[in-house]
Amino acid sequence: MRIFYLVKKEFIEIFRQKELLTLLFIAPIIQIIILGYIVKTDVENIPIEIINLSKSKTSYRIINRIKNTPLFNVKHISYKNRDSINTLKEGNVKAVITFRDSFDKNRAMLKYPEIQILMDGTDSNTSSIAAGYFNGISKKYILTDIEKMDKKLSIKNKTLIRFNPALKSINYMGPGIVALLLTIVSLFLASASIVREKEQQTMDTLLISRLTSIEIYIGKALPIAIIGIINMSFGISVVMIWFKIPIRGNLFILLISAIIFLYAILSYGLLISTIASTKQQALFFSWFSMITFILLSGLFTPTENIPSNLQFLVKINPLSYLIKIIREIFLKGNGIEYFYKDLLCLSFIAILVISISILNFKRFTSK
Repeated sequence: MRIFYLVKKEFIEIFRQKELLTLLFIAPIIQIIILGYIVKTDVENIPIEIINLSKSKTSYRIINRIKNTPLFNVKHISYKNRDSINTLKEGNVKAVITFRDSFDKNRAMLKYPEIQILMDGTDSNTSSIAAGYFNGISKKYILTDIEKMDKKLSIKNKTLIRFNPALKSINYMGPGIVALLLTIVSLFLASASIVREKEQQTMDTLLISRLTSIEIYIGKALPIAIIGIINMSFGISVVMIWFKIPIRGNLFILLISAIIFLYAILSYGLLISTIASTKQQALFFSWFSMITFILLSGLFTPTENIPSNLQFLVKINPLSYLIKIIREIFLKGNGIEYFYKDLLCLSFIAILVISISILNFKRFTSK
């Protein structure tokens, strides 16, 4: 019952800051919508220039296909040879595609022209994706042309894509962004909670009260956990309604996973709050930790890209487990039997961080 009054006090402290309320409940929704459109791996409207030195009809047909796809933005088509290197140096296009007639040994013009793709490798990711797009367009045209001549390939591949058949990156990034915002809100609030009492010189009042150190700890963590769950509920609703991302798995298991994650991240935030002397120090530690969590979580880049000698940093990062679990539930509809090991690892990290945080808090309150 005594904890109830401390929890009530914490909610009053948070809600009386009207500017903070906007950041807590409105800003995350706006961020999810904005980041959902911006933070994606889809590459579209790649600016290119085409140099067509071929007289064959095939080159014109392939060029028309390139012009009619949203993947490329054809800035210019030239029918005279140009300095491709200089064009790329100007930076207005990412690729220069050149079509030339090809001839056999008897100097007879072949049906399919020679195609050169010159890429700007400054942005290696976009360049490799653009090359793959163009190879797909030209290959599809040739296969269609062969079928029109009543010829069939001896080998024909058929690709089936499960879980995200449209290959929309928002379906992959959206749930991860929800986990990201849950981390940001919870970590910043938790890291500022105890240090705020220090700065307002009200910590001594709590310490001489009838509350035990564990009750103070729970009273500080519980309101932030409730706000975190509310934020996550809003975030999941946004990605489901606004971006129309279906959830195929069990929401209850997702809630349990989020609560376990919140235990870990709040305990870490409270640990920072007891160590820091000022709110500025707490926010700096939180910002540094948050960036590390995000970069090692697999949100933007696969964790497999991290060198093997640094993989242990991924394994001790609670955010990496939550993002993996939330994607398993959203995209694959997997049950707990598919990711129980990740849930156990997340629980172990939560128990470890909670233990260290409580021990440090007891030491702090006993001074």
